[in-house]
Amino acid sequence: MLCKIGDVEVWRILEIHAPFLKPEDLFPNAGPDVGAIIKDLVPGSIDDCSGRLILPVQGFLLKTPSHNILVDSCVGNDKTNQSYPDWHKRSDGRFMAALTAAGIGPSEVDYVLCTHLHLDHIGWNTQLEDGRWVPTFPNARYLMPLNDEKIQRERHSDAFVEGVLPVIEAGQVELVAGGHKLGDHVTLIPTPGHTPGHVSVLVKSGDREAIITGDALHTSAQCWHPEWHFKSDANVEQAVASRRSLLEQCSESRCTVLGSHFALPSIGHVSAEKDGFRWKDRD
Repeated sequence: MLCKIGDVEVWRILEIHAPFLKPEDLFPNAGPDVGAIIKDLVPGSIDDCSGRLILPVQGFLLKTPSHNILVDSCVGNDKTNQSYPDWHKRSDGRFMAALTAAGIGPSEVDYVLCTHLHLDHIGWNTQLEDGRWVPTFPNARYLMPLNDEKIQRERHSDAFVEGVLPVIEAGQVELVAGGHKLGDHVTLIPTPGHTPGHVSVLVKSGDREAIITGDALHTSAQCWHPEWHFKSDANVEQAVASRRSLLEQCSESRCTVLGSHFALPSIGHVSAEKDGFRWKDRD
């Protein structure tokens, strides 16, 4: 178990922990020294051989008193990922092993909550079975951002066809927006910009709170530099505004923060510092 927020258990479901892309490619407005800045702020997060940012791809399992909720389903197996060769048609048991280690099987997941519909957050939504894509979690309701589904349906990308459309056709999808509540402990925070419908996730139980960032941030270095754009942000100005607002909320509430792509252990706290913020890993 990664942590406990009141009555809610939070489990890390780690699929990939490997070098991704170079910092100057990931953060195009951050300047030529972005790699050195990240290396200083987040020691160990830059691969010495390739110069690429080491990026975890992970989901989080929330075991509430009433539901098992999987937040984001990573890259998945057998998926078409032409843009990222390391993710293309991969076959790996790590994601399912992590779920098993949390004491949960696919049939016991009640909800799959997608913070957005990029390919590394929807992969295990489905799996290949006798040559066709079927929902991996047969008894789950899949919550997906309404505004993202509209865009992805129009694009009809491989990711949509393989990881979203089969779940819609199975009748398991519920389209939602920021502010949506799931049971007594989970609320979606609107953080658009990375995608039109992107949400972060507030977990609250008793006097304890945690926020799962999704892709509102991609590295804890963005706490110091929320102005850094990420290469795949759909609306960079909106993404910066959402990032600053989320960091302000995290700072004011002093909640536990779970960074979906933050360097491991990916858990800590945000505090205000001068005109910005800073990150501190949990002790």
